Amino acid sequence: MNTYARLPVAFISGKGAYLQDADGKEYLDGLTGLAVVGVGHANPAVAAAVAEQAYTLTHTSNLYEIPLQTRLADRLCELSGMNKVFFGNSGAEANEAAIKLARLKGNNQGIKKPCVLVVDGSFHGRTMATLTATGNRKVHAGFEPLLSGFVRAPYNDIDAVQQIADNNSDVVALLVEPVLGEGGIVIPDPAYLSALRRICDDHGWLMMLDEVQSGNGRTGRFFAYQHTDCVPDVVTTAKGLGNGMPIGACLARGEAAELFVPGNHGSTFGGNPMACAAANAVLDEIAANNLCERATQLGERILTNLREGLTGDNRVKEIRGLGLMLAVEFHDDVSHLVQAGLEAGVLINVTQGNILRLLPPLTLTDAEADELARRVLSLV
Repeated sequence: MNTYARLPVAFISGKGAYLQDADGKEYLDGLTGLAVVGVGHANPAVAAAVAEQAYTLTHTSNLYEIPLQTRLADRLCELSGMNKVFFGNSGAEANEAAIKLARLKGNNQGIKKPCVLVVDGSFHGRTMATLTATGNRKVHAGFEPLLSGFVRAPYNDIDAVQQIADNNSDVVALLVEPVLGEGGIVIPDPAYLSALRRICDDHGWLMMLDEVQSGNGRTGRFFAYQHTDCVPDVVTTAKGLGNGMPIGACLARGEAAELFVPGNHGSTFGGNPMACAAANAVLDEIAANNLCERATQLGERILTNLREGLTGDNRVKEIRGLGLMLAVEFHDDVSHLVQAGLEAGVLINVTQGNILRLLPPLTLTDAEADELARRVLSLV
């Protein structure tokens, strides 16, 4: 169906930070399939795990125990401070599970119309619940009526959240990205998450963080909330977890971890042996190669190069980033840079029309990081 305005290129192979098209042209990948291929294209360890699993067992369904899924869940819980995990196939499904947890909590408390607080500028998915939660009118357009059960506040505005908390007794949870991804790599004030945690504690809300894009080491910690002293009740992730294999995870602790019982939720493919083999290999690669720390180093290196190269450029509004979530915000529309990048052999993204977004692999070498900055600077 006509759902993608595809660029005129077809990639046939990849290795590390590079892709090759059908004509043999090579591209430096500054986007990694929208923050998915975090440990690099054709990563040998992930490829070996997937190949071995394909010859062993691909799928049995969640009617039976899946040892690779149990191992992955244990590891994610250890990394996150959570207690339990539900596995789906995508970030949208992980966020759907979180929304269902919130509604179940509200209904268990006798709240007839439980609400989840969400924020402007967010992106949570394309299903009916997650597109309703998304704070972008363009995502909503044409799909009305939207679902009820959501209230909205500006991002990075604690006073607005506090006002809602004081005046709306139907709110049972909030769902927030620690860093707005599709919204333009917007990084909130350092105290934002801790203040949200306090409000949730004061009002008995679930604090639910969408780390579909920011998780799996991308910001310099395994999860972005780990830059603070705040621990959520629910955290979702996907994208970089499978390095291209479809897998999403909704992690929860405490009360939230005990809400689902058999029959409440499920997934045919979620957390099958194939996907979990890939995800376990990704976790191995992140740990063995210190990729969280490396993301911080690489992000600082690229930002330094971009800032030096764009100093005094009046077209630029702001250059920002956290780990390898990077952005150059312009005053005017720069959508044309995507095609220009393609012609120059570098893959970038423009979101919101005026924000050049970079989500390169965590496995970049220093030379590749410098080359990425050089190619981006050549575009602007």
